[in-house]
Amino acid sequence: MVWTALQKYSTMFIQFISGIILARLLTPYDYGCIGMLAIFMTLAEAFIDGGFGSALIQKKQPTQEDYSTIFWWNLGMALLMYAILFVSAPAISRFYDISLLCKVLRVQGLVLFIYAFNVVQRNQLKKKLNFKVLSIVTITTSIISLGVTIFMAYKGFGVWALVAQNLITAAIPAIVFWFFIKWRPIWTFSKQSFKELFGFGFYMFLTHLINNFSNKIQGLLIGKVYSPAIMGYYSKAVSTEHLASSSISSIMTQVTYPLYAQAQSDLVQLGNMIRRLTMTIAYITFPLLFVLLLTAKPIFLLLYSDRWLASVPYFQVLCFAGMGACLMSVNTQPIAAIGKSKLMFTWTLVKRAIGITAIVGGLYLFGMKGLLGGVIFNCWFSYFVNIGLVSKYIGYKWIRQIVDLSPIAIVSTVAAVVSYLIVGLFHFNVYIDGILKAVVVFIIYFGWSMLFKPESYTYFLTIIPKRFRFWEKKRA
Repeated sequence: MVWTALQKYSTMFIQFISGIILARLLTPYDYGCIGMLAIFMTLAEAFIDGGFGSALIQKKQPTQEDYSTIFWWNLGMALLMYAILFVSAPAISRFYDISLLCKVLRVQGLVLFIYAFNVVQRNQLKKKLNFKVLSIVTITTSIISLGVTIFMAYKGFGVWALVAQNLITAAIPAIVFWFFIKWRPIWTFSKQSFKELFGFGFYMFLTHLINNFSNKIQGLLIGKVYSPAIMGYYSKAVSTEHLASSSISSIMTQVTYPLYAQAQSDLVQLGNMIRRLTMTIAYITFPLLFVLLLTAKPIFLLLYSDRWLASVPYFQVLCFAGMGACLMSVNTQPIAAIGKSKLMFTWTLVKRAIGITAIVGGLYLFGMKGLLGGVIFNCWFSYFVNIGLVSKYIGYKWIRQIVDLSPIAIVSTVAAVVSYLIVGLFHFNVYIDGILKAVVVFIIYFGWSMLFKPESYTYFLTIIPKRFRFWEKKRA
């Protein structure tokens, strides 16, 4: 957990610096072009992995034949997916009516080969819980790619600076993992291994494919209906919101999936793990996202300049959706860990079909406001479906989870409303206004925590070393 946290927050800090600098060197149009292609790249990567990465982690004792079979499958699918993207690039550029996208997609598509080359090694490290190596490589890669991207953006390469960033971010880990991990594929493709892993991995692949399509469809719709600049504003809002909402949950879920897989035969232990993880993530992310929602304008002014103020409304809506997304991810992995990938796929198909309908229908009826409303519905509806599955098949009842989370949600909401009303009575400078709103929220929230010591607070303390709990030392 410590190494994963170090990786995530170091990378987040580097992205933070990168976002500040690049927002002044690049335009919303540049970001919009990359955002429009995100759905095609994401779907292609999903086809390459095919759910086999999760299958390798879920299987207790993978063999050399298992690893080699998946390695050659990944490379073959990368070749096929790149060929499809290469041929489709002109049609995609005509769909958006932007000729530049054809060249951009064909160059950025090279990432697929790099991704396929190291997906087995990456999953081997995760299965062994060797997050130290993953963290060091990821941090180093982020620093190098940041330097190259800033240099290219400064020299006027525009969107190609972002393309280079994606290629470098994929290439360095692939090279390092190849030389660091002594595993090498053998010249074999085992039909038995493929069939065994396919039984679990196929449904995981379909699940990931649907989830990725659902998460990226906004970019497809916005890019088609609106200008690249609007897409750029939305992309910046998404990337900024993800720094907060995804950072905590991704740290914990990256570590816990292998542990869930190990505990798959003990549903009581698995249910306790889900409960603790859910409450801890909610305790951290709920107040954080409320603070970001309240301070969105000064944050974007300070970090990106007034050029990006149009992103603020999108960012605020996404913060609320991010609360549901964090909880949704925690309740997804356990179903896969107990081997019910087919069940997870079936319900993913149902919930995402309804969610996508809400997004498309919202855009058609109410424009961007309707689309954003659909995004919120999609995240929270998916969360409630997931806790229903956890309730039925693992035993952590959905009503119990709602009760466990209610104090956190209520206190966070009250703190945000009180902060907005009190600070809003005065007419401060935009930055002072933001600082005071954040301070009031945290005073109310942590005051409640230390006064009543809810269970979520005690779980939160267990991930903080005692030497860093300065408030406890002063009280003692």
